[in-house]
Amino acid sequence: MLDQLFKKKPVLLLFILFPLLCGSIMMPETDFLEDSQVIPGKLEFIRDSVRFEVTGTIPIESVLSPKNPKVNILFKSSENSLLFEELELTKNVSYYSYSKEFVLAYEPWMEGAFLEVQFFQGKKAQEEPYQKKVLARGVITTPLLAKVGKVNFDEPIPQVGLFISTGVMDTDLSRSKEFLIKFDAGSSSIKMNSANAQVIADLKNFLTENSSVLSFKITGVQSPENAEGSSSKLGMDRAEAVNKLLKESNITIRDSLIEVTSRWNDWFDFRLLLREYEKISTQRKDQFYAVLLDEADYQTQAQGLRKITGFNQVAGDLFPSLRAAKIEVVAKPLPGLNQAQSLVLQKALEQSTASSELDMADWAIAGETTPRLEDKAKIYSKMTELFRSVIPYNNLAVVKMRLAQRTLDQETKDLLWKEANDLLYQAAKIDTNPYVLHNQGQIMVLQGKTWEAYKKLSDASVLTRNEDFLKYNESLRGALDILRGDYKLATLRFDYDYTEPKEFFNKGLAYYLSKDFSNASLSFEESVMAGRNYGYGFYGLALIAAQSGQAEVALLQLDRAIHASELLYQKALVDPIFEELRSSEEFFQIFRPATSEKED
Repeated sequence: MLDQLFKKKPVLLLFILFPLLCGSIMMPETDFLEDSQVIPGKLEFIRDSVRFEVTGTIPIESVLSPKNPKVNILFKSSENSLLFEELELTKNVSYYSYSKEFVLAYEPWMEGAFLEVQFFQGKKAQEEPYQKKVLARGVITTPLLAKVGKVNFDEPIPQVGLFISTGVMDTDLSRSKEFLIKFDAGSSSIKMNSANAQVIADLKNFLTENSSVLSFKITGVQSPENAEGSSSKLGMDRAEAVNKLLKESNITIRDSLIEVTSRWNDWFDFRLLLREYEKISTQRKDQFYAVLLDEADYQTQAQGLRKITGFNQVAGDLFPSLRAAKIEVVAKPLPGLNQAQSLVLQKALEQSTASSELDMADWAIAGETTPRLEDKAKIYSKMTELFRSVIPYNNLAVVKMRLAQRTLDQETKDLLWKEANDLLYQAAKIDTNPYVLHNQGQIMVLQGKTWEAYKKLSDASVLTRNEDFLKYNESLRGALDILRGDYKLATLRFDYDYTEPKEFFNKGLAYYLSKDFSNASLSFEESVMAGRNYGYGFYGLALIAAQSGQAEVALLQLDRAIHASELLYQKALVDPIFEELRSSEEFFQIFRPATSEKED
């Protein structure tokens, strides 16, 4: 019956037999790239290059398989690609083998590139590979996270360059003074007699000379006399009356600085007056102090004082001064030149003169205390005409460096760097100065001349033991040590007390790259505490969590990092360190809110 069926429908016979025939005569396709691998398994930036080795074998199944074998390596991204020379194949009994080491000068496009091995066989002119396999995706560029002063568009502009300071901004110029407004016995009404009027005039003069007020306290006090009452209300009323008088006298102090209070049943103010009282002997004063310092209550001390010979005379002289409100001010002058000096300075800036009534210290103080870079430039530029000194050349160069930080136009930036370098060259001709060397090194860093910069910074550190200078110079050296691959050495550079999140981050990065994850974690946490909106500290903590296999923690820290920085957002998407995390839905979930926010 089957014979009849197949005779009538031969196509049906072919349909049934075809799978069986195929199973007996067709071999499964050979995976010629199965053994192909890259060492290390993830490409990594080290000392300005990417180094790796590609190895593998190609099986030989018969004398005809494979025919004209060829292996190529392709390194490709959406922006660029490198196709390397054909790998040399060594023929063995049952396989071909290949192995080659590669050293590539790192370029930014490589961070998101993939490394692919391609196998060709058959016709020699064949263009499309018979098989291909991705060996690695991306390049680990963690050292390039080191903060060296470069500007990123979504981050605060880093401060670069070190001014040579006069020290005026760091000097504690604060001074304190007391002013006493007196009242009649039992009264809280102020009489503007000549004495009180003079107090207000003296207070105005003090605040004119010291216009930066640090604290301002008004304390109402009252004497132990019966006429002064038996409660603290009088003292507070006096304090409030003085506060009102000051406002009526156009003495304006920020409310947040003013403290209004009172003292009652307290011998503190009497003790202060007694210290300057000269109508009794030192021995008699000691008797008073013995009572005032015995820590008894107010009434017990009052009884003890009255028993001392001469108390009535002392009370008669000192108690009237306790019917008062005391104004205690702590203030300092604004840094910089006074009004007369400022007028002379302005005149000198407007004229083409080679001399000045102000000395170099005055000019340096003016430049240091002027907030705007444009004004600093005018002052330091004029100083180069008036004085042969490192200070104006160095400081004008720093102004140029900071102006370069503010422009996005590379041509303008390059021009400002050139002008700054020219000024630093002139400064170096005058004297060998660590600040000049540091600034020359900083410009080289921004220009990508890492190795030349390191030499300048190293020379600068040798010239001074100034702690503040070394703190900044060594931190920049440490960042360069990271870029140069000297991670252990880099950890030694950050042995200073920092406040900036970027310094803590660089310190953590040095520890992380030297495999000291405990200290790295501490430093990254300090970076987070110093600036929660900075983002890089969170990224560092994500790196450590990913390294230790803590996926949930890594995702949590990464979420915080990418929402703080667009650069970190883009980097996390290609960073090979997070390659395993990218296979999870949770990884891409943390990016979705950020995407929707950008679309809004």
